[in-house]
Amino acid sequence: MSQVGRRVLVGELWLVLALSLGASAVSAVIAFAGALTSHQRLSSQTAVIVGSHAPGRPWLDLAWQVFAVVTALVPVALVAHFLARGGESLRTLGFDRRDIRRDLIRGTVIAGCVGAAGLAFYLAAHASGGNLTVDPAELPGTWWRVPVLVAVAVQNAVVEEVIVLGYLVHRLEQLGWSKRRSTTVSALLRGLYHLYQGLGGFAGNLVMGMLFCHIYRRFGRVMPMVVAHAVIDVVALVGATYLIGRVGWLPG
Repeated sequence: MSQVGRRVLVGELWLVLALSLGASAVSAVIAFAGALTSHQRLSSQTAVIVGSHAPGRPWLDLAWQVFAVVTALVPVALVAHFLARGGESLRTLGFDRRDIRRDLIRGTVIAGCVGAAGLAFYLAAHASGGNLTVDPAELPGTWWRVPVLVAVAVQNAVVEEVIVLGYLVHRLEQLGWSKRRSTTVSALLRGLYHLYQGLGGFAGNLVMGMLFCHIYRRFGRVMPMVVAHAVIDVVALVGATYLIGRVGWLPG
């Protein structure tokens, strides 16, 4: 790869991350610093994942929710554009429907294993005082609450796995990085943009990032990870919305 080519790819990486999860990581670090310097304990503070944009005005709120989901996917389109410029596509990362049945099966199995471990880790981290209380959603109880939560879950899965797992790892290895270094960077970034939840959110997602990188390389496809992430988030967002306050073991 020529030096000019390397500079273009490095600039491309910074641009994509600055417009997406790199910016989210910086925001999460600032939010965590604010939580740490608060007079309240971490476990008594709340991190809201999906908040209302127009309280008391459900139709306007819905419009903002749809807008947020659609615009969050723009960096994925940017990734597709950059890949196409080099004669590649999202299919290069395994983000397609070629093997959708197997992807769905693999993703669901991964979700069951990782989701259960993640819940146990969150409860332990919260009990130890190292994590904020995660409130999945503060949305009005309207007909569109569940559809919006599902849409947010799918959007999160697509953005995170396509960019931080498939694209970032692919580009770093094209730049000559070792598998260990690219895995470390991908997993660390995943942990950082979850730091707004606390140390438990950071550590749990760091481990999850390393595991996902390993599975991604084994299958050669990002799609099973998208499915797994979407299933985990749907269960977390929708399930916790209706369980918090109704079961004693779930913080709320």
